[in-house]
Amino acid sequence: MQLSFRSLSTFTAALCFLLALIWGLMPDRLLAIWSIEFSSGAGFVARRSAVLFAALGVMFYLVRNEAPSPTRNALSSGFIVGCWGLALLGFGEWLNGHAGPTILPAVVVELALGLGFLQTRRASVELERAS
Repeated sequence: MQLSFRSLSTFTAALCFLLALIWGLMPDRLLAIWSIEFSSGAGFVARRSAVLFAALGVMFYLVRNEAPSPTRNALSSGFIVGCWGLALLGFGEWLNGHAGPTILPAVVVELALGLGFLQTRRASVELERAS
């Protein structure tokens, strides 16, 4: 299935905005879903993560209509690294018993987003080579 950068970027922006709200307003609930104990330190890190998710949401919303370019490829590559890094960390924390099995759906979403951006990045690189 061929995904367009516009669709994937729009979905990613919406997901990032949703995560920013959840991490910012109710991090204790999300951590509880993952079987992670909430603490003031975890709340501090969660609220800071919320701001990073909001920033990512703004970036992906604003670039959704961009044509293939080195800048778009750089954004995609960075997000691929981030998604796959989070997936590896989540899976590792689950294996080590630091997170419950409900972390695995997040891991799957992170892997899928990384693959989606890899696919759109490859498609844009092939389009650049053809022209």
